[in-house]
Amino acid sequence: MLVALSLKQKVLTLSGITAAAMAASLAIGQRLIPQALLTGIVFYLISGDRPSTVYATIRSLPRDLRTAVIFLKLNVSLYRHERAGATVIQIFESVVARHPNKPAFLMDNGQLTFAEVKQLADRVAAHFYAKGFRKGDTIALLMETRLEYPCIWLGLSKVGIVTALINSNLRKETLRHSIAVANSKAIIVSTELAGAIAEIYEQDGIKGLPVYRYRGDDETTDGTGSTSSTGGDPLPDAEDLRLSAKESAGTLGVDLSGIPNDISPKDKLVYIYTSGTTGMPKAAVITNLRYTFMALGCYYMLSFRDDDIIYNSLPLYHSAGGMIGVGSVLLCGVTAALRKKFSASNFWADCIRHKCTVAQYIGEICRFLLMTPPKPTDTQHSVRLMFGNGLRPQIWPQFVARFNIAQIGEFYGSTEGNSNLLNIDNTMGAVGFVPNFAKKIYPVTLIRCDEETGEVIRGADGFCIKCKAGEPGVFVGKINPKKALNSFVGYADKAASEKKVLHDVFRKGDIFFNSGDILVQDLLGNYYFKDRTGDTFRWRGENVATSEVEGVITTIVGLKDCAVYGVDIPEIEGKAGMAAIVDPEGKVDMEQLAAGIRASLPPYARPLFIRVLSEVPMTTTFKLKKRDLQVDGYDLNKIKDPIYYLQSNGTYRLFTAADHESIRTGKARL
Repeated sequence: MLVALSLKQKVLTLSGITAAAMAASLAIGQRLIPQALLTGIVFYLISGDRPSTVYATIRSLPRDLRTAVIFLKLNVSLYRHERAGATVIQIFESVVARHPNKPAFLMDNGQLTFAEVKQLADRVAAHFYAKGFRKGDTIALLMETRLEYPCIWLGLSKVGIVTALINSNLRKETLRHSIAVANSKAIIVSTELAGAIAEIYEQDGIKGLPVYRYRGDDETTDGTGSTSSTGGDPLPDAEDLRLSAKESAGTLGVDLSGIPNDISPKDKLVYIYTSGTTGMPKAAVITNLRYTFMALGCYYMLSFRDDDIIYNSLPLYHSAGGMIGVGSVLLCGVTAALRKKFSASNFWADCIRHKCTVAQYIGEICRFLLMTPPKPTDTQHSVRLMFGNGLRPQIWPQFVARFNIAQIGEFYGSTEGNSNLLNIDNTMGAVGFVPNFAKKIYPVTLIRCDEETGEVIRGADGFCIKCKAGEPGVFVGKINPKKALNSFVGYADKAASEKKVLHDVFRKGDIFFNSGDILVQDLLGNYYFKDRTGDTFRWRGENVATSEVEGVITTIVGLKDCAVYGVDIPEIEGKAGMAAIVDPEGKVDMEQLAAGIRASLPPYARPLFIRVLSEVPMTTTFKLKKRDLQVDGYDLNKIKDPIYYLQSNGTYRLFTAADHESIRTGKARL
């Protein structure tokens, strides 16, 4: 990361400025006014820190010119779609018209062509419109990855129904909250997750909602449309959506003539959930325009080809898998190969089988792939580009060398935010860049903050202070509701949206989106991720809200004080969860606690370590000193309290010196 010029670079830059000035002076001749202007320009360029700017501008010029051309194409495409009032479903239908028989989605031994995706989407649209659902209604979708997943929310969007894409790992209160917070009017659930809905069906916000179950080809139903199984049906009154949609279409096809064509690009398309910085999952609003921008942005900036096949093993309720991965198919016409659940041992075999040329990742996927034993399939694939977020700089060179990946497209951004970055030139470790010439068009920057609390630091004038090269700061983006690039729609919860907005940042009246992330920028405009502010940490590619985990554990252990925080694990992306429980009397039942955690929290939110405190380290405001606990981590040289360690079967056992050494040396299989 270049944050200051070396002596050699500075001398080279000054020599270049001088040589250019001499050449210009000879060309100008004896004319006094031009010579005076030239002298002034030269003194301006060599004074202060401006030689650094000159050096950076020249060195990054090829990258910036290429970016300018691509960025222009992207903006022209977005402008055309916005001016035409095109929604996601309308753009998709234009793609279908171009190549109806081209495969859109591949999975295992099955596939759906673009025409078949449209056919199923039309059936879904007609069925729910006939059921009385209208524009602005919300329907929750709880389903594991399958070919029909995008078709269902796409069909609902044709009516103007907003689909809440629910994380399929959620259970109990978190699941209930996610469905209720979006004001869902109905639930669509796949057969394998019907039990999760049955568990909460009598609770507030869920009780009485119509439930539609979607079954696969290999699942049977009885005469009433409910799934037959020896174990009993958890949702006997649920309607069979697959059968009902097919029957409502009839033999003459789907009649969509009654559905009004009144949806605009700025209307809501889906809710994608994020844990944000605190509390329960928040429903981030994704409009048609936002979805289009994210999908086209990756397509253009990473130079996708029309014949590309993308390997997408990410969950489709996430922005990466469901918005960027699926969006490239629906809006750009590429093909995607899906997998129900990521498998390190099958990753490259799948890529070879489906002839994939592009693959998606999160940082953990890359680490898991590196942990597999070397085999011929490591380089027998045709993948030229992998894109995603979270690839650690420490494993980047090893990863591309072993698997022969020509290009890494590392990106940065949040589901709901307006501040997104993309690395298109293979700069190792960078999450993206913004050229100096583009800062007015794409106004993102870093501002000084307290790295521990995330609070922004303001100057004597009351305004925020921009960071210099190499100085960590919170990443912010200026909000302009009139532009797709800079808009911030926020969450379904307006109060939660306001918490992400900073006012009067550089001048009175301006507003910026606060990412809550700390980044660093170098002289060339490259950005590097450093950390997340606040209590939220990232593990297994998921944001973990500590207050949610604390609430679960506190309930299980009889309302004892509990603090949850993230701790660093060598050579692993993100932070692992650690819980500290105050139990001076030693009454915590670890078996009961483990069972409660397994029942209430998804795998990525379960603490890897549990520390049982004999003393109560409290602040003056009666809060556990989380920062002190985080500094201690799981270091047995510092801690005398017992620490328990999560096992693969979901139980906890005492953490030993051997365990600590295994983690420290990177040998632990986490």
